[in-house]
Parts: sequence; structure tokens; C-alpha cells
Amino acid sequence: MGQKTQGVFSMNYDDIFDKAIDRLHSEGRYRVFIDILRNKGQFPNARCFAGHNGPKEITVWCSNDYLCMGQHPKVIAAMEEALHDVGAGSGGTRNIGGNTHYHVELEAELADLHGKDGALIFTSGYVSNDATLSTLAKILPGCIIYSDELNHASMIAGIRNSGSEKRVWRHNDLAHLEELLAADDTNAPKLIAFESVYSMDGDVAPIAAICDLADRYNAITYCDEVHAVGMYGDHGGGISERDAVADRVTIIEGTLGKAFGVMGGYIAADQRIVDVIRSYAPGFIFTTSLSPVLVAGVLAAVKHLKASSEERDAQQANAAILKTMMAEAGLPVLLSETHIVPLMVGDPVKAKKISDILLAEYGAYVQPINYPTVPRGTERLRFTPGPHHDEAMMRALTDALVEVWGRMELQLAEAA
Repeated sequence: MGQKTQGVFSMNYDDIFDKAIDRLHSEGRYRVFIDILRNKGQFPNARCFAGHNGPKEITVWCSNDYLCMGQHPKVIAAMEEALHDVGAGSGGTRNIGGNTHYHVELEAELADLHGKDGALIFTSGYVSNDATLSTLAKILPGCIIYSDELNHASMIAGIRNSGSEKRVWRHNDLAHLEELLAADDTNAPKLIAFESVYSMDGDVAPIAAICDLADRYNAITYCDEVHAVGMYGDHGGGISERDAVADRVTIIEGTLGKAFGVMGGYIAADQRIVDVIRSYAPGFIFTTSLSPVLVAGVLAAVKHLKASSEERDAQQANAAILKTMMAEAGLPVLLSETHIVPLMVGDPVKAKKISDILLAEYGAYVQPINYPTVPRGTERLRFTPGPHHDEAMMRALTDALVEVWGRMELQLAEAA
């Protein structure tokens, strides 16, 4: 509590901070970050340093390096070459430090990947969403943004920071989206923002149908493909490439830190839109650009995945195998149509406890996913098997989950 000192009210800041953290503990939402090192060339094997006398060997089941490109020899070699060629850093913002040629090359590759005129690299996927959405809406006077209710935090931040009117439409509910579009001024600029793959449930947006509505109501479209680029389509262009609708999407946003295995975010669009964002977005203008070492690694990953489907085919096969194993064991796996494998728990404290037991006793690392990432009551463990998880690993994981499920007195379904 605060107290008065010589007539001045004294705020007890420590007490406020302690209570904020205590609330997270009481709700089972306090986040613990694992102390880990990945084993180069052996992923998903890694070393865990938390609570042990020295490193303990573990298997990682929840990495967003979906295709293990962060371990790929081509990526590592490209980064080493760039380090010895140009050094560690970029030298500042691109306005001041200049465009490292690696940035120019990567943007050309990303534009080509999505069949667009141009692309723009950001320091993260979060920044690319926040900067682009907030800037676009400010450039378009009176813009109304229509946001799928399950859009993730960076999109919500960008929409909020735009100061524009927004309409939230029920997840993948096209009738509700059209109802909202039809109710607004036909002359107002409109932007429909959605994701292609929703990473918590693993479901997919009906991109073509959304574009049909955009055409009908004179709206532009913004598709977040962060959980799909590299993963879907003949060249890794995402769901929009797989479904042959990339040309109909106004702006495609993606990440360089998931399937491409390194770090960063980007947009791909008509060159005039790219030029507007490059020229007006504070999140781009005033941020030191990505290190050329990182960009060189991404460039190698993008080029490789444009030509190779081996990694994504193996990843999809393993995701299907794990879902089948879990379902046959009676575990409450959500049978998504994508590479995401959500195992529903429905209780934040139990989800955290299951995660702790798996790590401590079985050497299996998977993070619990709790509110606010997912709605209360839908807490889960989210598995993302990669191309190098083998069937023996998946069988051991499934057996461990069955044992822990029983220990936690959670219900198993009848074996499928």
C-alpha cells in the first residue's frame, strides 16, 4: 500500500508488481521459459539446463522451426559466409546504414515466392503486422478493418494502433463477415485481415471465398501466412499458393523465423503498397535492420524450400502419424487439417503440470498453451512434430502422455 510521506502519497510499486505476478501463479498462467540449447545437426534433440546438475538430453516437441531449416547445412554455411564477408551487424536502419545487398536479394525472392511486385523485410513477424496494418489504415482515410476473431496479438496490435474503426467477425464465418461489410458505408475504404493457418487449432481460412467478398464490397485483403509459408504450396508460398489464390490477396504477410528457420518478418504486395509502408511505417523506418548474417541464412532457406518439398512432405507425414497415435490411444487430440497437433487439457494448472512431468521424467519438452493465447477452458499442449521426429519418438511420447493422463485423473476416450 502507498503511504503519505511529508504530505506526499508514496506508492508501493513493489506490492503492485508482486500482486500482478501472484495473479498469474494463482490462475496457472505464470510462464516459465526453458533453459535450452539445441544440438546442431541433431534437432529435435537438445540440452536442458533447468533444474539439473549439468545439461539433460531432451526431445523438443513444440518448436516453430517446423522444417528444421535452422539446422540445415545450406543455411548455416550461408550465415558463416556472410559473417566472414560483411561482419556481424547491419550498421543501423536501412535509411541510414543502407540496403545490405542480402536484403535486396531476399526481398526479390520473397516477392517472387508470392507472385507479387515487391516485398519488405521487418525485424519480426510481430513488427511486420503491427507496422503494416497500423500504417495502411492511417493512409486510407476512414478505413474500416474487418478482423477475424482469432487473429493473433500482433494483428490486433496493428489494428488498435491504426486508430481505425474495426469490426470483429466470427472465426471463418463468411456470412457474418458479409453482414458486417454490407452494413457499412459502401464508399468507405475496407480492409479484411485474417490468417491462413490458425496456429492453436490448426484450421485454415477459406481464402478464395474471403477474396470473393472483398471483390464484392471493394475491400483489400491482408493475409497472415506466418504458420504456412515454407509449409504449403509447391514452392512454400503458403496456403494462398496451395489454393492458387495468391494473386487475389492484396498483401501477404509472413515470417522468417518459423518454417524458414531464422528470424524476421515481411510483407509481399504491389510495389506501390510496399513503397507506402517503407516510407510511412515507423516500425520499419526507425528500427535497425536485420543483421545480414540472418538475412543470408533466410535467403538460403527460401531458395532451398522453393526447390525442395522433401522437408514439408516429411513434416506433414509425421504430423499425421502423431495424430493417429494419439487418437488410437484415446488422447483428446484435435484432428486439425494442418501440421498443428493440439492436445486438449481444458485446465491451466493441469496443462502446466503435465508439461512439467513430461520434461522432468520423460525428457519430452512441450509448452502448455493457456489464456490469453487461447480462451479459458481450452488450455492445451501444442505439438509440432518435424521432419526428423521418428516413429519411435512418437510412440514413446504417446505412451508417456497416456501414463501422465492417468496420473492426473484425466479422461481418456475409448481407444480408436
